[in-house]
Amino acid sequence: MDGQLIAFTGVAAGMVAMPGADFAVVVRHALDSRRAGVAAAVGVAGGLLVHTALAVAGLAAVLVAVPALFGAVQLLGGIYLLYLGIGALVAAVRRRGTADDAPAAAPADGPAARPGTVGRSLRQGFLTNALNPKAPVLFLSLLPQFVPAGEPALPRTLLLATMVVAMALVWFPAVALLVDHLGTWLRRPRVTRALEAVTGTLLTTLGGILLAEVVLA
Repeated sequence: MDGQLIAFTGVAAGMVAMPGADFAVVVRHALDSRRAGVAAAVGVAGGLLVHTALAVAGLAAVLVAVPALFGAVQLLGGIYLLYLGIGALVAAVRRRGTADDAPAAAPADGPAARPGTVGRSLRQGFLTNALNPKAPVLFLSLLPQFVPAGEPALPRTLLLATMVVAMALVWFPAVALLVDHLGTWLRRPRVTRALEAVTGTLLTTLGGILLAEVVLA
C-alpha cells in the first residue's frame, strides 16, 4: 500500500467517524431497535455512495459551480435536518411523563415488530447524508489530493470512493450495534429522553446553520 493510500485511509476514517447529523440519526434509530439502527446506518452509507459517485463523475464540480443549485440543496438539507431535529425534541418532551425507575422494554426485532420502522430508518439515514450540501464540496476537494501525479484519475478516484463507503458500512452499523448492546441502560426513560434531546438539539442546530447560510449567502 503506497503512502498516499495510507494517508487517505486515516483522513477518511476520521471523516466518517466524526460525529454529525448522520451519527445522531443512527443512534436515535438504534434506540428503537437493532434492525432500525442498522437500517439507518446502511441508509447513511447509501447517501455517502451518492456523494462519492457524484465526485467520481465530476457532477460535484457542477453543483459547486452553480450557486443556485448548491443553495437549493442546502435549503433542502437544512429543512430536512430541522424536521428530524424538531421530531426528536418533541419525542423527548413526550417522554417526560414516563416513569424513570425502570428501563423501557427492549423492542422486538421480529418481522412483525414496528411495521415500517426499518424502511423509515433506511430512508431517514439516506436522506440525512444525501442532502448534506457540504459533502460534495468535501469530496471534490479531498479525493484529487490523493491521486498521484501521472496516474489515471478515474481508477484511483473509484478506489478512494469505494474505501470511504466501505468504512461507512463498517462504522455506522457498529455504532448501531453498540447502542443496541447498551440498550438496557440507554432505554431507561431518563437516558432516552436525554439522548432524544441531545440529538434533537444537534440536528436542529445543524439545520438552522444550513438555512442561515442560504439566507446570508
